Amino acid sequence: MTSALKREGVRLYDLHRRGISVEREARPVTVHSLGLAGLDSAEQTATFEISCSSGTYVRTLLSDLARFLGSGAYLTALRRTSVGHLSVRDACTIPDLTPDTLHNHIIPPLEVVTHLPGVEVPVEVGRGVVCHGRRIGRCRVHGSYRVMCGGEMLAVYRDDEDGGRAEVVLCAE
Repeated sequence: MTSALKREGVRLYDLHRRGISVEREARPVTVHSLGLAGLDSAEQTATFEISCSSGTYVRTLLSDLARFLGSGAYLTALRRTSVGHLSVRDACTIPDLTPDTLHNHIIPPLEVVTHLPGVEVPVEVGRGVVCHGRRIGRCRVHGSYRVMCGGEMLAVYRDDEDGGRAEVVLCAE
């Protein structure tokens, strides 16, 4: 209930704040690994490391695991250490982010999603359709993909049953 998913146009966390709970459908996710990284018996706490697909609600996963084990455990902290090929190990520290150096640490959008397959579209499709976030024909790519036009990344799309739909649009006509 604390996710940003929407139910009838309203974010679940907004419903939760109003004391409203709604039934949520299970969604398929992939857990690549889940390991116990630390255990403090005096504090009765455990630390886990997980590698999982996007869309995995780690709080819910650990709550379900605790319930399965007959425990009343809950998540007290969550730290994302990597997203795709970007890792916290490569991040700069807060003191390194000054008004004079901030621009040196901005990662170009294409570099952020370089691991996604790219699909080239003609200029008339790119500027007239993609930059407005409209649907395009199915590209037959599994998962998210970069929509490119003349070497420029315009958006990130994903195919569904009705064709390609925009996930993130980065261009304006």
